[in-house]
Parts: sequence; C-alpha cells; structure tokens
Amino acid sequence: VLRVFNLDLPIADWAKEEGIADQEIKHRVTDAADRKMAGKAADYGPEVMRMVEKSLLLQILDQAWKEHLLQLDHLRQGIGLRAYGQRDPLNEYKREAFNLFEQMLHDLRQRVTSTLAHVELRVGPAESEMEAALTPRGPAEMHETRNDPAFARDADAAGVTTAQRSTQADPNDPATWAATPRNAPCPCGSGKKYKHCHGAAG
Repeated sequence: VLRVFNLDLPIADWAKEEGIADQEIKHRVTDAADRKMAGKAADYGPEVMRMVEKSLLLQILDQAWKEHLLQLDHLRQGIGLRAYGQRDPLNEYKREAFNLFEQMLHDLRQRVTSTLAHVELRVGPAESEMEAALTPRGPAEMHETRNDPAFARDADAAGVTTAQRSTQADPNDPATWAATPRNAPCPCGSGKKYKHCHGAAG
C-alpha cells in the first residue's frame, strides 16, 4: 500500500479487529486512495489532473507496449522447442502471449496508479498573471516620451532647422518671407507668429 498508493495505513491494526473481513480492509484502502486523489484534484484543479493523468498514461503505456513486444519476440524465438515435449507450438504461443498481455495490463494499472500517487506538481503563475504577461502593450504605451533623449535630439534639430529658416528671411524683403514656417516668429519683427501676422494674408 505504501509503495503503490503512497499511503501509510494501519492495515495490521485493522486485521486485528474482530470479525473484519479482507473485503472490508480492501474497501478502506480504496476509500483512502480515493480521498488522496480527490485532494490532489482539489489542490491542482480537475483540468490539470486530467491532463496529467492522460500524459502519464500515454507515456507508461508506450513503454509497457514496447516491453511487451520484446517479450513476444523472445517467446517466438524459443516456442518451437515445445514440440519436443509433445506440445503444439502454436497453441503454446497463443496461451503464453495471452498471459503476457494480461500481465502487461496488470503492471500498467499498478505503474500508473503508483506514479499518480507519488507525483507532485509545480503550479505555474495564475491565469490572470499569465494573461497580463502575454497581453501586448497598447499604442499609447509604445510611444516615446518627451523625456526620451532621442526625442529631445530630434526636437533640438527641428528647432535649429526652424531658426535657420527664420534667419534666411530678409526683414526688409517680404519676398523672402514665403519659406518662413507658420509657427515661427514673423520676419517683420512684430513679435507675432508668422501665421498670425504676414502669413495670415497668404
């Protein structure tokens, strides 16, 4: 019981009880194992436990089937010797193969039960935390801030370009004012923006 179900039960004390039958002891062991697995399902979640059970069953079944095929191959190689004992090799092979298959099923159930009883799962982050980690940031979160050095350099470069354009305009020649940016100071010296001064007429 301890090896298969990972349960330390007082079976020896149960056996000393007056009038108790083997079936009753078996029933108690089964109930204890069911409670243990129900507790694991409650701790890890039913969906997680079903996924673990399927995964373990497939892995153990795959290994058990490979071992079974290897045993059948060994049986096939030596079954012809049964003829020396006045036995039909074909019937002997069928009988032995069936017994090996039954033993494989018994071992499979025991190995799956023992593995599930001993397995301990490491639960990952909560689903909400995983969703938050996988959620892409919105466009507003991806924009550069005004404190970004690269943004500051671009702004400075734009300011220099604007200043250069402003100095290229001749205050005494309105014909050179057309290239003045609308938000730049008006070349006439009024102190207003170009768009609110001579640029408004254009």
